[in-house]
Amino acid sequence: MGFRFCSLASGSSGNCQYIASDEFRILLDVGLAGKRIVQGLESIGENAERINGILVTHEHSDHIKGIGILSRRFNIPIYANTKTWEAMQSKIGVVQEENIRYFETGKIFEIGDISVKAFPISHDAAEPVAFSFQHDQGKISVATDLGHVSHEIKEEIKDADFLVLESNHDINMLKMGNYPWYLKKRIMGDYGHISNDTAGSVLADMMEAHGLVRHVLLAHLSKENNFPELAFETVKGILSGRKIKVGTDINIDLTYRDRVSKVYEVCKSI
Repeated sequence: MGFRFCSLASGSSGNCQYIASDEFRILLDVGLAGKRIVQGLESIGENAERINGILVTHEHSDHIKGIGILSRRFNIPIYANTKTWEAMQSKIGVVQEENIRYFETGKIFEIGDISVKAFPISHDAAEPVAFSFQHDQGKISVATDLGHVSHEIKEEIKDADFLVLESNHDINMLKMGNYPWYLKKRIMGDYGHISNDTAGSVLADMMEAHGLVRHVLLAHLSKENNFPELAFETVKGILSGRKIKVGTDINIDLTYRDRVSKVYEVCKSI
């Protein structure tokens, strides 16, 4: 049986990730217009009517913009923790009672044959979480919107066969850019987003300690304070400086703000 991942969009203009086994299909966040999500799914041969659930990381608009519309149109359950439901309910319109689902952060639950675990992250939201997805074929972890990377986060993602990790900004671009100071301070703070350098250091630490992660997608790249080549080369440079070879020891790809990624087949690291 297969286990697949595709990023339909990743960035401050909208986020949506697709995780699927052969039998069950999940969307992680829907921060785009419903029409664009439907089109993105069609582009990878998927139908929105077959989605079994939508998971929500937190209530910011770039993560929830289209969830109400998609749920109503296709009768899809929405899963969020209690505080996130309370923070977002007035923003997403009416959701059918049977499609309002709650999970407890830190506890494992099932959507079909996919085990799901939400784990806490540091971000300026009510009760923000990242997610790991476990299947017979392997483990996918998706960790973005990270103010900082805690020990708990590192423990959760260290054995992922496929990791989606935030690489939001280049610190020098952010400092020298046109954002007002309060916004720069938010992004750089413990409840904002992590930089390319931090992403590279986290990966290097994990590889030196455990050596388990084999495939990484850099995600949530800023439009104004980053660009894909810079994120990739910065992370690669940090790994190379610590004797970790990209393409041999670990594979690194990118997610995109304005287009769908390829579909990745996930399997257990050997």
